[in-house]
Amino acid sequence: MHCLIGCLSLLTPRLAILLVFFFSNYIGRAYEAPLWPLLGFVFMPLTTLAYAWAVNTNTTVTGIYLVVVVIAVLLDLGLVGTSASARRRRGRW
Repeated sequence: MHCLIGCLSLLTPRLAILLVFFFSNYIGRAYEAPLWPLLGFVFMPLTTLAYAWAVNTNTTVTGIYLVVVVIAVLLDLGLVGTSASARRRRGRW
């Protein structure tokens, strides 16, 4: 089941956040305030999941867990930047 959620999070991270939120307390244990997961759902969903995984697994974001969170940030920013540049090339701004 964990492998399925992991693969799903790479394809559709927002759907994975919703499934994890409704069927477990995984997100709630990682974030103290409910505002951060909501903002993460809207702006950086993969980073939200990576941070929740790092905190639930290690309790701090250090070492390899920090590397995973940084890669998730880069992927989130890359996905956003790619769509904006693709729209500019097609002439739809």
